[in-house]
Amino acid sequence: MSGKRSTFLISALVFGFAFLYVPILLVIVYSFNEGKLVTVWAGFSTKWYVSLFNNDGMIDAAWNSLRIGVMSATLALALGTPAGLVMSRFGRFKGRTLFSGMIAAPLVMPEVITGLSLLLLFVTLEQLIGWPAGRGLSTITIAHTTFCAAYVAVVVQSRLSGMDISVEEAAMDLGAKPGKIFFVITLPMILPALMAGWLLSFTLSLDDLVIASFVAGPGSTTLPMKVFSSVRLGVSPEINALATLIILAVSILIVIASILILRSERLRNRAANGGAEAT
Repeated sequence: MSGKRSTFLISALVFGFAFLYVPILLVIVYSFNEGKLVTVWAGFSTKWYVSLFNNDGMIDAAWNSLRIGVMSATLALALGTPAGLVMSRFGRFKGRTLFSGMIAAPLVMPEVITGLSLLLLFVTLEQLIGWPAGRGLSTITIAHTTFCAAYVAVVVQSRLSGMDISVEEAAMDLGAKPGKIFFVITLPMILPALMAGWLLSFTLSLDDLVIASFVAGPGSTTLPMKVFSSVRLGVSPEINALATLIILAVSILIVIASILILRSERLRNRAANGGAEAT
């Protein structure tokens, strides 16, 4: 009986991974296809990568998405970290329910509603105070920061809720100020969560199409918008080449983040073991 169960579990695992990763592998393989048809292999070639780098519209859109993603992820980290800290460390306070609901709202709100509401907000602000002067990279960055900060807050809150606060309490007993406790003790311990929140925000911003379509303006076309407009006219092998480069970039970021997280965990365990030996 156990043998049949293990066979079923292994088969389900293999099927699940194949369902997720075989399409990605096919995209990578066909990015080196000689022919123009994306489903018929006609020989090995890198000409679509050359064609991609000569496509100024695609390169400009990719550069816009990268800039928006970095700025949105950084701003979301700066806003979401204090929000997660308040939700985890401040206990019950007046307005907590409203504050928690405001954080959770972007997570469950349909993207169409979010994009439309932000568009109306920007139009109203432009009429009242003259800012923002039209839609562009700044409005997309603000829109992406709005929902990415909620994801960062949830990640940071989860990490803080599962963290042992006895170390912070010991530091307070020894006379350390709250600011020093946060930067010396709390911040290094939640660093993996901060990195995960930044990467998640960057990925969400890079992948967003619906909200960016509402708040974008002339000259601020993002990569998903450019790809979507190109795919409607037929899938080009350039899209496969672009997808392969994005997969490579994301894989490198994941490897770097994993190395940094493992190094942080190793240093923290070494410090904990050293403290235990000292006592």
